[in-house]
Amino acid sequence: MQVQLEIPEDIALLLADSPSGLTRTALEAVALEGVRSGKLTDFQARKLLGIASRYEMDGFLKAHGVFFEQSLDDIRADSEVALSFSR
Repeated sequence: MQVQLEIPEDIALLLADSPSGLTRTALEAVALEGVRSGKLTDFQARKLLGIASRYEMDGFLKAHGVFFEQSLDDIRADSEVALSFSR
């Protein structure tokens, strides 16, 4: 699906250096808000942005202040899974 936005040129130049850069900036904003709101999973946002690695996506999200809620039990479970690979 294509979406078209009309943004005043002076504001567009503040957001990105070029029209193609503005397209990417808008796409990233949609992905970030989708993940923040819970409407998109990180996998769906990766697909939207064309990011191949989940580690790269994790870095992208962290760089933009998006962190996943994790309980101590979640962290313990993840640690157990990671440790099971070394056994």
